[in-house]
Amino acid sequence: MDDTRHIRAKSGTNLGGASAHNRRVMIDALRVNGALSRADLARATRLTPQTVSNIIEELSRDGLVRSLDTVRKGRGQPATPYGLVPEGAFAIGLQIDRHVTRAIVVNLVGEVLARMEANLPPGGPAEGVKVVLDLIAWARKALSDRMPQAEERLVGLSIAMPGPFGISAPYGEPWAMTAWQAFPLLETIAARTGLEVVLQNDAAAASTAEKMLGAAHGVDHAICIFLGYGLGAGLIVNGELYGGAYGNAGEIGMMLALSPDEGGGAGSLETFASIASLCKALDLDPSDAKLFELIADAVARADPRAEDWIGKAAERLRRTVQMLESIFDPQTIILCGGAPRSLIDRLIERMQPLLPSVSERAGRFPEARLQPGLADPWAVALGAAAEPISRAFDPRFSAILKERPASGHMFRA
Repeated sequence: MDDTRHIRAKSGTNLGGASAHNRRVMIDALRVNGALSRADLARATRLTPQTVSNIIEELSRDGLVRSLDTVRKGRGQPATPYGLVPEGAFAIGLQIDRHVTRAIVVNLVGEVLARMEANLPPGGPAEGVKVVLDLIAWARKALSDRMPQAEERLVGLSIAMPGPFGISAPYGEPWAMTAWQAFPLLETIAARTGLEVVLQNDAAAASTAEKMLGAAHGVDHAICIFLGYGLGAGLIVNGELYGGAYGNAGEIGMMLALSPDEGGGAGSLETFASIASLCKALDLDPSDAKLFELIADAVARADPRAEDWIGKAAERLRRTVQMLESIFDPQTIILCGGAPRSLIDRLIERMQPLLPSVSERAGRFPEARLQPGLADPWAVALGAAAEPISRAFDPRFSAILKERPASGHMFRA
């Protein structure tokens, strides 16, 4: 009986010159499904048993894969499962937001090994970059203290911050961090750290976290709506994060949101649906260290101001979901963010029933049309840390062509 229907994996290629792709396919299958035998891997990836054996041996020599305890299935020969070695690779993720910066260190399977945050001082990036560099130095020390040889397996550093990037339209504060975008951030950090550095927007980073550890794990087509200070979306297409021509794909916060219920006025979507707009409604300071708890408390108490904001935001997000489903036909849409889970759940509740779309059909995918994702102020930093791991080990067409990642901007020291 063919058991591959239960194993989620990309197809490998038995043609020459694609060994790097096949390595990525094998690592991805083990990350998504957990430990698998050589026979399972061969059937799921459609590679020959000999190709699978060769790659397993190669990955084992490289310290990325190891054999586990033998398992007996039925009357046949016992099978040896193989799993990823968590210490096979490490990465650092950095979030830079308007008031705070956060750093996270993860291993090959996405486990968080260390994390730390610091407030950004007044004075913009010229002063703030000093704090950022100190945070990176702390992260590297925390990693080396934990595992002295870890620096040799550090695959990169990814930075996430709010977009959009490089546009000439008048779209300044409070939404975009224009001063930081004008600063030579990647060049400065790459030169001072000697690491390969990538920049992506915060919604893309949150989507990477969902892809590696959250609701998008093992899903090939998903959209992650990220509720942060602003509003954005990460687009996962064919298992890869789609960044657009200039890294600005998913900037849904800039979309026009009509307000027929309010006399026909209009504004950008994030004017109505964002943590910044919620803070305005609740008269909260976005830089308050206890902001997460204060919002959670307002939701729990059913504060009338919070309820009014939730109602208006949910109606606009409801239309946004219908639009995204109609354009991208995803398996699922995930609402996540640097916001309390209670707020995410309340928004999803108020968005029901969803509007009819191409995603409303019998026999659809097991995933719900709309579901909650990671709700954590550390989600962006976690996704940023997952990005170098994904870039180094996930199957992607750009890796075969040796192109720069489509999801952001890269700088090498």
